[in-house]
Amino acid sequence: MFRTITAVSLTFLLVFVTVNALGAEKTYNLTTIDFPNATATNIGGGINNRGDVVGSYTDSGNKTHGFLLSDGVFTTIDVPGAANTSARGINARGDIVGSYQITPTKPGGDVHGFLLRDGVLTTFDYPGHLNTIPQRISAKGIIVGCYHDADTMGSMHGMQLTAAGFSASAVPASMHNGTSPGGKRIAGHYTDMMNHTHGYLIKKGVFNSFDVPGSVFTQAWDMNPSGEIVGVYTDAANITHGFLRAGEDYRSIDFPGATRTRAFGINAHGDVVGTYMDAANRVHGFLAEVAHKKR
Repeated sequence: MFRTITAVSLTFLLVFVTVNALGAEKTYNLTTIDFPNATATNIGGGINNRGDVVGSYTDSGNKTHGFLLSDGVFTTIDVPGAANTSARGINARGDIVGSYQITPTKPGGDVHGFLLRDGVLTTFDYPGHLNTIPQRISAKGIIVGCYHDADTMGSMHGMQLTAAGFSASAVPASMHNGTSPGGKRIAGHYTDMMNHTHGYLIKKGVFNSFDVPGSVFTQAWDMNPSGEIVGVYTDAANITHGFLRAGEDYRSIDFPGATRTRAFGINAHGDVVGTYMDAANRVHGFLAEVAHKKR
């Protein structure tokens, strides 16, 4: 068995924040998400339109497990025989993608992809490469992520898996992290030859990079069907924030009282998930749910 169900109660902070995107004010209800007894909880970007969330947590033995949070109930996801498992993306029908490691200390790396669909676990690897990291799965079942070998620069490329098979970006040091339902738009990030990291949006095959204004580091981590993109940026003072990009408009996402905030996922309603670090350097997941939205 690779799934264990644990019932929990979430802590609702009853905090409201406002983000102005393209002139439209958004108010969010913020919720901290902590897996019971975990030393760290990481929401790596997965939230679907039902509000189901996937991520990973670290136990007291320093082992990483994937999880699904649905209707207030956590389900642990462990690939059989794996040393570590991370759940990274979930689509509208509940298909989950993620990665796992059998031997974390193996030279060159040992990261593989998995798909969990209707209780059936399937593993896969990009042909000819050591590491495969799926990040998201669209409503139509398109999987995006990256592959790489011993390094994460020249050998790393954003990848896409459809019914027709694998394909990859020609841009080195790139990672596809979010996609539209049909795969015609892809958001991600790459590192250039000067070791600067930028976000990108691929639309109908055209690659366009972008940076949060004033940032020294930008990563795009997900996008929703309307084209809103969320991600992470670092400012000139070396402080890490989440961001929301709507068109060409950018707004910061900062969890109240956090020393660092990272936004990793967004669904069609505009709900955002990510992680934040508190003053004691503990990592928590969070959900920023749009208030008064229509379901």
